[in-house]
Amino acid sequence: MLRTDCTRKLEQYLTEEGVAFRELTHTTAYTAQRLAEAEHIPGKAVAKVVVAQGDRGPCILVLPAIYRVDLSRAAGALGMKQLQLAQEREFRELFPDCEVGAMPPFGNLYDMPVYVDQSLAEDPEITFAAGSHELTLTVAYADFARLVRPVVADFARRF
Repeated sequence: MLRTDCTRKLEQYLTEEGVAFRELTHTTAYTAQRLAEAEHIPGKAVAKVVVAQGDRGPCILVLPAIYRVDLSRAAGALGMKQLQLAQEREFRELFPDCEVGAMPPFGNLYDMPVYVDQSLAEDPEITFAAGSHELTLTVAYADFARLVRPVVADFARRF
């Protein structure tokens, strides 16, 4: 298991904020859906982090692993004229302490706004990559929302 600086930062932050969390390790998973399979949990309970570039710079879109972002719907729901997916090469600069593609949904730790699809906001807890393709954290959605203060919108569609 690879513990990254991101993992340590998240665990310290959650502990300081009094948030209970579960940490799980699994086989290497490069997508949120594979992560769900590796952890034997429903894809709806796994938070997929999508980084986008919008009118106001980079932002994080968080949705269930079994959904995809509808960019035109997202732009409208978020009040943006344009919104496009960030390029993978940008991830290293935006999330220097994470393995590329294993970013957590805590945009507040990276000075980025976070938008959560309403379908994920309905779940009692969420599981997400914690800076590594082999480690996840699970927290109560209410704690996540309290710390991150995401904007909840309707921008994802089921595959």
